[in-house]
Amino acid sequence: MLEHIKNLLERNATIIAILSTIIIAVLSLKTISIENPLEITFFDKILHFSAYFFLTTTWLFSQRLKNNSLYIIIAVFLYGVLLEFCQGWFAPNRTKDYADIVANSVGILISALLFKYIYKYLIKRFGNTN
Repeated sequence: MLEHIKNLLERNATIIAILSTIIIAVLSLKTISIENPLEITFFDKILHFSAYFFLTTTWLFSQRLKNNSLYIIIAVFLYGVLLEFCQGWFAPNRTKDYADIVANSVGILISALLFKYIYKYLIKRFGNTN
């Protein structure tokens, strides 16, 4: 069963990455109200970090057999900056926030670092995953 799920994810990794990219764009440009269940003052930054951590991880996984990690990191960063500026220009009741760009960047960098080491470990432990 797990092998079936693994194969399904590997075959559809690029589709998952593309869908993640689209979903983040829609959520970034749509006016939404998300409840802050724990009354955390920087809850918005946690959401930005999580979204860009996930987005970077999906793109890195989908392109894992190619050597373009740096391009992915740069592209996801520029995508986040573009969406942040689009929020300020086009999204009603949304503003651009440079702290959001920082949160995005931290999510991207941590994802890239973890992916590099965890993926190497998984290949050593379980063999090549292509």
